[in-house]
Amino acid sequence: MAGLLSQDRLVANAGFSRSWIVVAALLINLSVGQAYAWSVFNLPLTRVLGVRERLPGDWTLPALGFIFTLAYVFLGLSAGVLGKWQDQVGPRMSGIVAALCFGSGFLLSAVGVYQHQIALLYLGYGILGGCGLGLGFNTPIPVLLRWFPDRRGLAAGLAIMGFGGGAILAAPLSTALMRRFATPSSVGVAETFVVLGVLYSLAMLAGAFLFRLPPPGYKEGGAGTTVAASPGFTVEQAVKTRPFFLLWCMLLLNVTAGLGVLGQAAAMVQDVFDGVSAEAAGFFVALLSFFNMGGRLAWAWLSDRLGRKALYALFFSLGPILYAAVPLAGHHRSLVLFVGCFALIMSMYGGAFAALPAYVADLFGAAHVGAIYGRVLTALSVAGLLGPTLLNLLREYWIARGYSRSHAYDTTLYIMAGLLVVGFLCNRAVARPDLGSH
Repeated sequence: MAGLLSQDRLVANAGFSRSWIVVAALLINLSVGQAYAWSVFNLPLTRVLGVRERLPGDWTLPALGFIFTLAYVFLGLSAGVLGKWQDQVGPRMSGIVAALCFGSGFLLSAVGVYQHQIALLYLGYGILGGCGLGLGFNTPIPVLLRWFPDRRGLAAGLAIMGFGGGAILAAPLSTALMRRFATPSSVGVAETFVVLGVLYSLAMLAGAFLFRLPPPGYKEGGAGTTVAASPGFTVEQAVKTRPFFLLWCMLLLNVTAGLGVLGQAAAMVQDVFDGVSAEAAGFFVALLSFFNMGGRLAWAWLSDRLGRKALYALFFSLGPILYAAVPLAGHHRSLVLFVGCFALIMSMYGGAFAALPAYVADLFGAAHVGAIYGRVLTALSVAGLLGPTLLNLLREYWIARGYSRSHAYDTTLYIMAGLLVVGFLCNRAVARPDLGSH
């Protein structure tokens, strides 16, 4: 077994198509991308005891929102702490561990729902599943950058595209499974968690065993100049530079704003617009996931032409305008404007995510990009606390103050717009560091 997982066994034979690496990346990231559909479980989980209506002992939305928060905290922590380990053991071992963590997180959460012990959901989906998220998310990126050195932005977009699009499959599938398993005494969430845990484990394991590394003397696309890794910065050198800190802040600000929406998307559209069903809210989550996924590929492809810094300037310029326009859409009862603003926001949110590994490689070199990018991802741990918590607590605060549910998100959205303005200033200050001074 150890031989099967060793780095030597991962070197591709002559004639191997790098397209298989894209398939492997999608299998893993479409699975862990389920996290973006977590909000479809929120309202059913508030009725685990009451089933049809919430009882006093049922869980609250802020308590459930902390599950999503924990998942992103441990996504960032696992990617940051284990980035060097992933580079050492290779994508196959890393992918297998990610599959086991993510799948078992669902199974433990199912037990938590069945026993109505929210601590098991925190431990299962939040901590164990969050580690699976971080390892799964980071595993394909260094591999694809090695197979596609001529198109770094596109390669990163391909790796991360599946993570943004996972909810396209997960949201309707989860809704359908909950409906299928629902009974007069159960909302069907526990059974759904079991099915999803098994399915995602198998898909991620298949992706892990598809990974291969480029052979010595590999040439871009099978022809042309031989690719050689430049020394670049080590992770220890990179984290001491000003550009690293600025990239970390940019990711923090972008994700804090985006996660606040993604974590409560289904509940938000039902609060703002009366008459939106759970199925329609699930479709809204899936639509956001589609734009999140499409943006990761389209904007990452464009970054190879515009440059990463120019692309981020565009994101941080348009983003504040769109966030500030969402409350206006709610006030005028314009569902089309509401959905349209969030669709564009999610495309740029995903695009900023997808272009970041290439931005890291541009600044620090590609030799240690997995470990360096993993350290940048620690910003997700802070963003995972700030984004959903900010939205959930402010929602409860404004409702307690007498505001209607349709206006409970306005202040939070304006705050998110302000965060992106700060991100614009951080991006302007980014400059390539000098390796000689480190």
